Amino acid sequence: MLGKTYDSQVCSIARALEVIGERWSLLIVRDALFGGATRYSDFQRSLGVATNILTARLDGFVEAGIMRRHRYSEQPELYEYLLTDKGRALAPALVALTEWGDEWATDSEPPILYTHSVCGAGITQHTVCEHCGRVEDPAEIQATFGPGMPPERIARKA
Repeated sequence: MLGKTYDSQVCSIARALEVIGERWSLLIVRDALFGGATRYSDFQRSLGVATNILTARLDGFVEAGIMRRHRYSEQPELYEYLLTDKGRALAPALVALTEWGDEWATDSEPPILYTHSVCGAGITQHTVCEHCGRVEDPAEIQATFGPGMPPERIARKA
């Protein structure tokens, strides 16, 4: 999707951006997750994105395992794009981005509310400590090296 712009980054955020970081990508996933879009025409109608860009994004999602193509008609041959588990796992990130946008990117009331389909209560996304529970202050969040960090990178930071 973004090419190889983040090759020098040893970071899962950079890796995620390589797959879902293009301008229309998260909106396509949003429409699939929360709007029920599955067909090319659904995405085109909802987003108004150029056909070449939509085709490239959907093909990239299939290649990355975020969506799978399923033929729903043989004559004419037509496909729908269905989210995989990997694609559905983006839901918490989209809820978090929505909350950020509601707080920091608009002066009006939230245009979309997420609710739990089982009980109707609101859905929110939180940062949670495994020991203490919800973390309110981002200053309390510390990034440390994980097991996937190459030893030579750790040595350069020390």
